[in-house]
Amino acid sequence: MLIRLLRTHLRPYARQLWLVVVLQTVGTMAALYLPSLNADIIDQGIAKGDTPYILGAGGWMLLVTLVQIVCSIAAVWYGARTAMSFGRDVRAAVFHRVGGFSAREVNRFGAPSLITRNTNDVQQVQMLVLMSCTMLVSAPIMCVGGVIMALREDVGLSWLMVVSVPVLIVAIGLVIIRMVPKFRLMQVRIDAVNRVLREQITGIRVVRAFVREPVETARFGMANSEVTDVAMRAGRLQALIFPIVTLVLNVSSVAVLWFGAARIDAGEMQVGSLTAFLAYLLQILMAVMMATFMAIMIPRAAVCADRITEVLDTESSVAPPERPVRSLRTGGELVFDRAGFRYPGASAPVLSDVTLTALPGRTTAIVGSTGAGKTTLVSMVPRLFDVTAGSVSVDGVDVREMDPEDLWSRIGLVPQRPYLFSGTVASNLRYGNPDATDDDLWEALRIAQGEEFVRAMEGGLEAPIAQGGTDVSGGQRQRLAIARALVRRPEIYLFDDSFSALDLATDARLRAALKPVTANATVVIVAQRVSTIQDADQIVVLEDGAVVGIGRHDELLRACPTYVEIVESQLSAEVAA
Repeated sequence: MLIRLLRTHLRPYARQLWLVVVLQTVGTMAALYLPSLNADIIDQGIAKGDTPYILGAGGWMLLVTLVQIVCSIAAVWYGARTAMSFGRDVRAAVFHRVGGFSAREVNRFGAPSLITRNTNDVQQVQMLVLMSCTMLVSAPIMCVGGVIMALREDVGLSWLMVVSVPVLIVAIGLVIIRMVPKFRLMQVRIDAVNRVLREQITGIRVVRAFVREPVETARFGMANSEVTDVAMRAGRLQALIFPIVTLVLNVSSVAVLWFGAARIDAGEMQVGSLTAFLAYLLQILMAVMMATFMAIMIPRAAVCADRITEVLDTESSVAPPERPVRSLRTGGELVFDRAGFRYPGASAPVLSDVTLTALPGRTTAIVGSTGAGKTTLVSMVPRLFDVTAGSVSVDGVDVREMDPEDLWSRIGLVPQRPYLFSGTVASNLRYGNPDATDDDLWEALRIAQGEEFVRAMEGGLEAPIAQGGTDVSGGQRQRLAIARALVRRPEIYLFDDSFSALDLATDARLRAALKPVTANATVVIVAQRVSTIQDADQIVVLEDGAVVGIGRHDELLRACPTYVEIVESQLSAEVAA
């Protein structure tokens, strides 16, 4: 998965990557040439007292050093730009994929995990790309080139490389093998911390209302301790690498000096060659160390790449049609034809055999007990879920055959849990229509019974709104969500229990103000209050996912026992009649 992810998203940057390879090659070769020049200065210049040779070779050495520096800086610059661009592209790909998910896929992954995959996981793979551009390219060149140059200086000490390099590789390899499962577990534990923290922040009012702060503190402490425990174990293993590398480097240096001195004493080697051989051996071991750094990062990046690819490979259960129908008549006629919905693996359907028609200019209300499938029924219109049986059509066309943008432009949805985005009142209302004027916004607020409290807010339409609308009350949040839908002026209004947080007087005023605005639109209202829907042109009663009654209020009182139970739980039958 890691290779596939890198190949897919690095393809647009192939030219920059090749440039990085060329620059790293030139810079590494220059670094390999420096010890040889230094050896020549010692053996040919200092030993013989040849000052012109020392100056000439020293000037050439400065030039090679300049080339190395320039190439290294340029390689790191291009490598960093490529890595950052790669991270940007992967984050955008994950974001767009998640944006196309239905509620089913979002629930499957969970919001905390999706956030972690698009932030921490992408960052790990991005860091691998950056380190590859700076280390992975130069390490093999340094290692192979160092061996060749060291043998060129003296073959008699080559057995030291045969011993020290494998010892370093095996020792660090054993550490890395034990680190891989720790990194895999760490990503799972990070997901758990994000999930607990998100739950506690979102449900802070519930936590305080039930005085559960100590319990939630302990729950977060446990999740935090589990991450810390895994990180500590991985960190202890990683801390072993530096002492191992240092030990091998120092022992190898001592061995080169010990055996090299004997060869110099025997006249088989010169002092400059010994200095160069030692430098090359250190370069080889440093290249091995850089490779081990990459070996540490690759397993964790591979785990992260698996998690990212899992999101990118997941197709939405609500897929856009290959050849969408674009020529539709206007009006907003909404028809459910034997529609049903069942979650994958569920023993029973949420909805089954639902047949009803909602016409323009009429209000259709949906009532039923908790869990009857009211929200699921409404959610199938904008394709938050797709029907698993039957069909849902708008103006005679199955919603699954419509262009999603065209479908959504016809719908104004006020969800059961109204959500406001961080920004201002105006920016939230213009989600319904980006081109709406201030007068349009005030008109929508007037109809939604929100004009008074918005004018009382400092800044009016430009008053700040916190993420989720947590700085306004539940009733104010619902009225702003209703105003957002009204700004769009759609053909179909879907109110999913959108009046539950309003008092009876405000509810009555809002419904009265809605009538002239929605006179030519299709209105579907999901509600718990009988007072909210008793004047509807058509009331649909759901029970256990099936339609058990359709008609007006007075008709259902005579013919539908389920509706009578709902009414009598709120009002006396006489008052309702």
